Formats: sequence, C-alpha cells, structure tokens
Amino acid sequence: MGHRANRRMVLVFVCFLLAGLVCTASAPLAAGPIEPGAGGWRPWVLASGKELRLAPPPDAQATATELQELRTLAGQRDAAALERIRYWDFWSPAHRWNEMLTDIAGAQNLGVPGIRAFPMLNVAIYDALIAAWDSKYAHNRRRPGEADPQLATALPVPRSPSYPCEHAVAAGAGSAVLAHLFPTEAQRFAAAAEEAARSRVLAGVVYPSDARAGLELGRTVAARVIAYLALDGTKWVGTVPVGPGLWQGKDPVGIDEMRWKLFVLASASQFRPGPPPAPDSAERAAEIAEVKNFKRTPATNGKAAYWQFGGYGIPSILYRFGSVDEIGQRLAEAGLDGNAPRAARAYALVYVALYESYIASQDAKYHYWTARPNQFDPSITTAVPNPPFPSYVANAGAVGMAAALMLGHLFPRQAERYLGWARELGESRIWAGVHFRSDVEVGYEMGRRVSAVFIERAQHDGAE
Repeated sequence: MGHRANRRMVLVFVCFLLAGLVCTASAPLAAGPIEPGAGGWRPWVLASGKELRLAPPPDAQATATELQELRTLAGQRDAAALERIRYWDFWSPAHRWNEMLTDIAGAQNLGVPGIRAFPMLNVAIYDALIAAWDSKYAHNRRRPGEADPQLATALPVPRSPSYPCEHAVAAGAGSAVLAHLFPTEAQRFAAAAEEAARSRVLAGVVYPSDARAGLELGRTVAARVIAYLALDGTKWVGTVPVGPGLWQGKDPVGIDEMRWKLFVLASASQFRPGPPPAPDSAERAAEIAEVKNFKRTPATNGKAAYWQFGGYGIPSILYRFGSVDEIGQRLAEAGLDGNAPRAARAYALVYVALYESYIASQDAKYHYWTARPNQFDPSITTAVPNPPFPSYVANAGAVGMAAALMLGHLFPRQAERYLGWARELGESRIWAGVHFRSDVEVGYEMGRRVSAVFIERAQHDGAE
C-alpha cells in the first residue's frame, strides 16, 4: 500500500512538472461560479446575450460517449499536448488573439488601420463571450470532471458551466475577424482556432461538443461585428481649402476615417471644439515661438520618435495604451485573467474608447484644416516627419487621454501612470515640432469628454 502511494505521488509530481499543474474534478472549487450574470451584460453589437442562445447540449447518452473519448485522450497526453494546453490557457481567452493581431500589425506595418482592427477584434470576442455566458447558465451543463470525478484533467476545472467552451468562443470570433482583416493568412488563423478549441478538450475540461458549439458561436458573432463595421466604400471628393493658416497639401490622409461607424458617440462631431487661435493672433504667434524655440535633446527626440513610430511597428498610441501585455498583466494582478467575460470587457472598452476618440479628432482636423507649425514658419524643423493631414486637434492628445482615463477607470491603482503616458505623448508632439500647444491641450479636453461617455457606459453595462 505504501509503495503504491509513493508511486502515485511521484507520478503526480512528474505531471506537475510537465503541465504546470494537474487536478481532478474532485478537487474543491475556489470561491463561486464565474460571473453567472454576465449573459445579461450589455453587448456592443448584439441586442442582448440571449439573442444567440444555443440549443441544449447533447443528451445523457451522447455525453457518456463524449466522456469515454475524454478518458481516452487523457491517457494519450504527451509533453507536446501539455505545452499547447498551457499556451492557450495563459491569461484570458482573448489574450492570444490580441497577441496575434499585434504581431501581424507590426509585421505588415498596419499603422492607423489598426485603430479600427483592434476594436473589431475585441468587440467580437466580448459579444461572443456574453452570448456564451447566457447559454452557459441557461443550460448549466456540468464540466466533464464533475460528471466523472475519476477523469484526470490537465488544468483546474473552470468555475463555470461547460457548454459552450469559452476558449473556443474567443477562438471562433478572433480567427474570423483576423481572417477578414488579413485574408491571405486566413488558413493559419483557422488552424489556430481549431488548436485553441482542441486544447480544452485535450485538457479534459470541456466536451468536444462544447468546443464545436463555441467555435460556431464565435464565428457567428464575428460576422455580425464585421458587418456592423463594414466600410461604405465612399471616398472624399472635396477640395483642400486655401487661405491663411490653413493646411497645405494635395492628399489629406485619413479624411474618410471620420465616417467610420461609431458604437457609443452620437456622431463624430459630438465633441467638436471651438476654432484654433486665429493665424494673425498673439496667441498663435506665441505658439509658433514655443515650437520654434524649444531646445531638443536626445531624450526628447527619442521620446518623440517612440510615440511617432511605436513599438512592434505599430503606432505607440495603440501599442502602449492598448497593449495586450499591459491589459493582460493588470487583469492577472487583479485575479481576473481567468474571468473570460470581464477580461474581454476590459480590452473592448479601452480599444473602442481609443477608436472613437480618434474618429472625433479626425472630424475636428477636417473641420478646421489648420496648418502645421512649419507651414506657418518654414524655418521650424521637425524631429519626425510631418503627418500628412491638418494639425488641430492633435490625435495624440485626444486618443492618449481617452485611453488613459479608460484604463485608469479599469485599473485605478495605475491611473496616475496612465495619465503620465498621455501627457508625455501630447508633449512629444510639441517637442517634435509637428503640433502647437493648443492642438494638444484641446485634444486632451476632447479625450476627457470622450472617456467620460465610455466610463458612463461601463458603469451601466451590468458589470459594475
């Protein structure tokens, strides 16, 4: 008896080393069920979580057949299978899909279109998970290990019903959005989705039918979100205005982006500010002098270049404020990385606030058509290339402040840190010589007003 117990302990220890941890469904569950009310949270595109409620899961006879399949798979887990299980289990189900988008956006130098890509991805994942949570608690299917306490699982048993699988839901939604954005990579994303769903079956924490239903639900929601954000194909056909203090150029980049579809703001012009300083005013003269006389240093040039060119080849407004690592880490610190709907909510709120503040700032730019500093005074040099569009208001001011305040609402212990990022981002545009003080300060105020609308939404979406 003693030898048998010792051998069992050794086997458990070896499995622990391979898998990070091993558990059975008979292990006590922590706290309580994960977000039993999340199916009633407010989605972005769906009318409600129950709009796509799934049909009931397979009956008892089919479940018994699936359980036997899981017992067989449990005996076939090898080091490679355990590695993939751990890979897909890291942080929340949304994490790897944001990571993939970050990587491909950098590799393809996606730039500004990423401002639309990240909210598309995260709204799809969030709405799909809200629909999943509605079905989970409507059908309340027990996890495989709860039906068979002898079933060895490679992960702790999640504290939510089994049907549908949340990782498969995120995979279905995430892969469909990425395939839409990057069609030449569609096969790779589809394969990743299948692997993500399969990893939960191999781990023994969901049934095969849970994974299949999850993938299909995620893809269905992604199609809705893609349709909602579809571009109308119309292009600006106006003419660039000419006059004192107006931007000079032939191809105003980003002018069509102020017509991107909104989720929360009533219109792109909802927070349109008053006009910039008059071109012949003392205030404008003082702003020209501030930019012209700023003494650049290697540090200010470095920070200007960082915020202009970004991390991983994408704009730092996206990379820093919407960083998958930043949000993922803060969720993990708060113990929410295993809380799929709450984690997805954080990603969606930050990215959509960032997106809509960008649209609002584009509207102001093309309402006022304000010239860049060196278009007022050609002797002004810049530390980074002049952006090919008007100056007022600064995207950097609006987007940075909106994202910082949204992040600070979600993670209040980091709020001052995020505000520091927003201020440095705005100042860096003056250091670089591409913006005036009023561009940045009015941008900050626009960002504050946009973020207030999003924080209000967060306070009434059912999750707070």
